[in-house]
Amino acid sequence: QVHLVESGGGAVSSGGSLNLACRGSGFILRTYCLGWVRRTPEKVREAVSTIDSSGTTDYLDSVKGRFTIPRDNSKDTLYLQMNNVNPEDTGSYYCATRPCDDATPFTIATLFRGMMYYGKGTQVTVSP
Repeated sequence: QVHLVESGGGAVSSGGSLNLACRGSGFILRTYCLGWVRRTPEKVREAVSTIDSSGTTDYLDSVKGRFTIPRDNSKDTLYLQMNNVNPEDTGSYYCATRPCDDATPFTIATLFRGMMYYGKGTQVTVSP
């Protein structure tokens, strides 16, 4: 079955960088749509970034220009490169995936429409 394991979280100061990784197994990663979701300390759930099987990406407005979401299909791994972080980026970050649907673009707006598989998450804490 689909299994996702995140890594790379930790504590960092404002302006710093983190690189999260998500290793997938039990499915053919290159055929799936992938994303990162975070839950803030206020328990707000946000879709942070998405990438579809063709490599098209989408980002939450507040992270545009600071985060990127590369995927390495040869390593069955998705990444979230986080640069110039700020305290508002604090939260639990979860890798998410589902098979791509050709009829529906996979974006920040559509990530929560339909079933998703999630990993157990990794914590990111940004201090001022």
